[in-house]
Amino acid sequence: MPETIDKIFAAFGLAILSPLILAAAIWIKLDSRGPVLYRQQRVGKDGRAFEMLKLRTMAQGSDPVGVGTIVGEGDPRVTRPGELMRRTSFDEVPNLVNVLRGEMAIVGPRPALPAHVPYFSLEGHPRFEVLPGITGWAQVKGRTEITWPERVELDDWYVQHRSPWLDLRIIGMTVLPVLTGKGVSPD
Repeated sequence: MPETIDKIFAAFGLAILSPLILAAAIWIKLDSRGPVLYRQQRVGKDGRAFEMLKLRTMAQGSDPVGVGTIVGEGDPRVTRPGELMRRTSFDEVPNLVNVLRGEMAIVGPRPALPAHVPYFSLEGHPRFEVLPGITGWAQVKGRTEITWPERVELDDWYVQHRSPWLDLRIIGMTVLPVLTGKGVSPD
């Protein structure tokens, strides 16, 4: 999608979801100590680092436990509001601010953690040719149910085949996993 359309969609999404964001922020503050937002360094287009925003779903000080540490169902680090937000991916809504800043797109490969960058070649690796996305081909094809190499392969396929129609298909395919929570936690 063109960046302008992504930014319009992000602004509209934030406006529509603002009452739920406020309710989630209050619930987070009442449930546990710490900030409402979780800020994490990520690497995006052209290898540029940026601060990705999410709603905090874990007890303060419990993350990072390690790069790539899986957060499974029943993990004691996850707060009560965090359980619901993770299952529905509502914790990702602040990524819309990253879209407004031009750091992310609605659809694209998920942004890489800095510790994962050595596994890629910044120059010439497809994932760094586009803005990272809130949702993407790998997310709708299995989220955490697929292996890391499969995710990378799916993200690479997306970059090579991206189009506005594919983006619309991915957005449509995102709805069911978000509503059902399918694929968020490993079995």
